[in-house]
Amino acid sequence: MRVLLLAGGKSPEHEVSLVSARGVLEHIPFPTELAVIAKDGRWLLGEEARRALEAGLAPTGPHPFPPPLDWGRYDVVFPLLHGPFGEDGTVQGFLELLGKPYVGAGVAASALCMDKDLSKRVLQQAGLPVVPWVALYRGETPLIPFEPPYFVKPANTGSSIGVRRAEDYGELEEALAEAFRYDRKAVVEKALGGVRELEVGVLGNVFGQASPVGEIRYQAPFYDYETKYTPGRAELLIPAPLDPGTAETIQEMALKAYRVLGIRGMARVDFFLAEGEVYLNEVNTIPGFTPTSMYPRLFQAGGVSYPELLRRLLELALQP
Repeated sequence: MRVLLLAGGKSPEHEVSLVSARGVLEHIPFPTELAVIAKDGRWLLGEEARRALEAGLAPTGPHPFPPPLDWGRYDVVFPLLHGPFGEDGTVQGFLELLGKPYVGAGVAASALCMDKDLSKRVLQQAGLPVVPWVALYRGETPLIPFEPPYFVKPANTGSSIGVRRAEDYGELEEALAEAFRYDRKAVVEKALGGVRELEVGVLGNVFGQASPVGEIRYQAPFYDYETKYTPGRAELLIPAPLDPGTAETIQEMALKAYRVLGIRGMARVDFFLAEGEVYLNEVNTIPGFTPTSMYPRLFQAGGVSYPELLRRLLELALQP
């Protein structure tokens, strides 16, 4: 099997993608070539891509889209592109037009999971509990039917980029302005008290296998970008200290969400546990593969090594 790994991308998570790609290249059990998408959307190939990976940043590249690649060389493509223009169905649509198998969710599931508002609507309709929220487009008057504090998020970003906590209505406007820097739509969620953050990895095509439940603990006001990607800022507990019934319920909810959203390949499903109630927070169709990332560590705790996890993802991509 010959693999093409896509990393970088135009999103604010460009640097995270490159760190994830370094981890994958160290462990992937098949011959793999690298292409890096620069922040301006141009592509780097071959040695230029490797140098960008080592530098951890690619502001621009020599090749406009579409890149001069011999796509017939590759059996499968692994898009390791976090956030917009990579995790939202755009690259997936291009690969569908090429007729090239790829790792991860398809066009519709990718787009749906990327949009925090739309995915919440589908999950709520399926009977899965989600945190109360309101979606706002740029220019709309924020009429919020629940009391502060709030979490304000761009609807289509990951890694907590653009996320702010607003303690009162006075801070809401500033938080919305920050969210609208990244997206035309924002999500305002009710901030829950006494929250524990729990995560489950899922592996499979629509009908998946759930990993053990993990818990994230940290000292920051919330699980922000710096806390996620700075070693030592967060403590990961796998398995999470939960009673067996609660852990099983969370795994079952993760698998139901995975099927309802029609996801292939992989996802990390994030939950809140607040005052005894479980809420599904969001679903990530291209979870991180950095040294601090939860997804591979969850499966390692379940007996699936990093190379074996990658092998299974590539084999799932080749299934009809």
